[in-house]
Amino acid sequence: MKSWGRLMLLLLTVATAGAPVLAEETSGVTAPYLLAGSPTFDQTISQFRERFNADNPDLPLNEFRSISGMPDRANLTRAASKINENLYASTALERGTLKIKSMQITWLPIQGPGQKAAKAKAHGYMSAVLRVLIPTLTKAQSQQKLQKLLAAGKGQRYHAETEGAIRYVVADNGEKGLTFAVEPIKLALSDGNEGDNK
Repeated sequence: MKSWGRLMLLLLTVATAGAPVLAEETSGVTAPYLLAGSPTFDQTISQFRERFNADNPDLPLNEFRSISGMPDRANLTRAASKINENLYASTALERGTLKIKSMQITWLPIQGPGQKAAKAKAHGYMSAVLRVLIPTLTKAQSQQKLQKLLAAGKGQRYHAETEGAIRYVVADNGEKGLTFAVEPIKLALSDGNEGDNK
């Protein structure tokens, strides 16, 4: 129970589904999934979890529970799933359809001899999320992409990169926690091509 409360506190201070507005307000950036009409992945949270568990039997993902008492927007439902005492999945869902607007894995670092194994497990879940949301990635490609993103965001409270219609976010708060998020974004038409793409 103490860890679940710790997660809620982390979600209120880290730039992810729990409270991206808080961290992004300070950087002057609004998360795309917070905007009206923002895109979703083409799967509900139930479909995601079913596929995740089928593709990763050694990385079970429990049911997501709605997070109540958090500042919310009319178009969002927030939910989280406890993986173990130091690892959680959280999501922002389109209200009504429950399609995924943002999917995150948060790791609360532990000290001592179990740290290396706990970190490896967290990275396993993070790369598995990549493969479920971006099925074209192989296991090796998802692991390479994750390592590159985590390296770029190391020590940063907020780091984002976009690739096509996907946005990756890393929020590294050191001993307080590390969150990795994957989100769909709308592709903007360039000024010179607007007429060509209608």
